[in-house]
Order: sequence, then structure tokens, then C-alpha cells
Amino acid sequence: MTVPQAARPQERRLDDGMERASGRSTAADGTAGTVTDPARAGAPHDEHELAERRFYRAEQEANFAEAPPRTPQTEHPAYRLAFRDTDFLLRDELRPVRFQLELLKPSLLLDEARVGSTLVMYGSARIPPPDAVETALEGAKDLPDDERRVVESLAAKAKYYREAYRLARMVTEKSIIEDGKRQFVVTSGGGPSIMEAANRGASDAGGESIGLNIVLPHEQAPNPYVTPYLSFQFHYFALRKMHFLIRARAVAVFPGGFGTFDELFELLTLVQTGKMKPIPILLFGRDFWTRVVDFEALAAEGTVSRADLGLITWCETAEEAWSHIAAFYEIGSPSEVI
Repeated sequence: MTVPQAARPQERRLDDGMERASGRSTAADGTAGTVTDPARAGAPHDEHELAERRFYRAEQEANFAEAPPRTPQTEHPAYRLAFRDTDFLLRDELRPVRFQLELLKPSLLLDEARVGSTLVMYGSARIPPPDAVETALEGAKDLPDDERRVVESLAAKAKYYREAYRLARMVTEKSIIEDGKRQFVVTSGGGPSIMEAANRGASDAGGESIGLNIVLPHEQAPNPYVTPYLSFQFHYFALRKMHFLIRARAVAVFPGGFGTFDELFELLTLVQTGKMKPIPILLFGRDFWTRVVDFEALAAEGTVSRADLGLITWCETAEEAWSHIAAFYEIGSPSEVI
């Protein structure tokens, strides 16, 4: 027995839903029309719509909870919404949740900013910019000899501030887009010196850059060249370092201290052990690095293989660095930057 079309309400309801989802409708005469979204048209929401949200959003619920009647119960911390209870979120037992939040927040915001990949730049927070060298040397004249030599040594490294600036500017000016996302977005630790040079170079090129700051006991803040909506702050070093490398497609490492060593050797370990696919690892300042780390001795002692030393690419200029990146990814030659 054939069931008449009008006697099959379930099928008709599904057909209607498909029409609404596609934005099309069928008139009584069988011609196609366009369905107007009530929300977009300013009409009241239809509670009978399948797509209509059934629960209030967390933000709305939080607003409802802002002005409860004042009673002993509502005044007690136990009554606070868990996600608005800072004392609760800072408990030791909530550490896994805080890990997740520090992983998720930057990831979501960088996705929304269409950041596909990054050029990460590590380096010292103590090397002065070239225009501050003369003042630094003048102020060091009356210092004890050992302190004066330290100032002179840092001043001699000001050339790396300039090369970090030039590399960041060079890459930013190329404005590489792939799959609708920005590639090689300059990323630094967000602080002074080499980090500032990186963000400053991107800013002077008219581009945006990322700063991944860390909470420290002493006062510190992002340098003024970090793009504000791409400026992040971390409590956990581990999560910060994870964000440095999740999108990294090249890493430039300038002379630095313990923090720079930590970041460099973790990267080398990840690639050496196969946990991370190879990317260009560009070390600026061969004289510095070979004086403070005897890489050849490590290979001679057998604690690393000689092939592992090939993970490092030595550079002295921004042009050399970009040439290595360009050759690795087959994306052309660098533009001239003064």
C-alpha cells in the first residue's frame, strides 16, 4: 500500500529542516524561494526551531548570578560560580585546569588571528640596542674592571640587536600567506633587548608580531612593539615554551643566558629525538656559541653524534638566515633591508 505524501509528517519535517539549513524554501506553487533567518532579520527567536539554542550561554548565566539576594548563603565563597571563583581556580588541585587554560587561550586567539606559522626569535634580555651603546660605555668608565668588561662585552653584541631587527623586518615585509593564514609571524618572549628588536622590526615593517611573556617575581612588562592583541602572559614556563614551538617553522637564536640556553637545547632535543620534525635552527654569533658551548667536544666524547651537530645552521646576518629558511621551504630570495 502506498502512503500518500501528506500522511508522512516526519519526512516533511526533515525536508523543511534541510531547506532551512540550505537557506532555500519551496512555495505552494513548487517554486524555490529564500528562507530569512529570524535572528538576522531582527524577528523574535522561534522556540520551535531545531537549531535554536536551548541553554543560556555561560556569560549570560554569570550575569544572572551577579546580584543575588544578600543572605549568609549567597555571601559565602562556596556559592560563587566555580569559573568565576579565583580563589578556587588558584588551588593546587586545579593546576591541571590552569595548564589547559594556558594551552587553550593563546591557541584560540592565534587561530582567530589567522596565524599559520611563526618565526621564533630567542636571545638575551641584556644586550643594548646600538643607539644605547655609547651611553652604556660612558656610564661604565668608573666601574670596577670586571663590571666594566661585562658592559663592554654586552655593548659589543649590539650588532645582534640590529640583525634581529633586520631579520624580523625582512620576513614581515614578505607577508607570506598560505591557505588563507599568515606565515612566519615574528614571535619573541615579549621582553627587552633581542626580543624587543624582533617585535620592533615587525612593527616598523607595518606588520604584527607575537609576544609570549612570563610572570616573574620582579616587575616586567611587554615591550611596546608587541601587537596588543597578540601579547600573552604565562604562569607556566612549560606552556610558554610549548606555544613557542607549536607553530614554529624556523627559530633564530641569538647570544643569551640561561633562558636562551633552555629554549635552544629543548628545541635541539625535540628534533634530535624525533619528537619534532626538522626546522631551520639558526644560531647567530658562532664565536659566542663555540666559546660558551663546546659542541665539537660533545661529539668527540660520543655523548651526541656528529650528525646531530648538523641540526645547527650558523648565521651572522639577516640575509644568511633568510636564505637558509628560503632554501629549506623553497620560497624565494630575501628582499633588501637596510
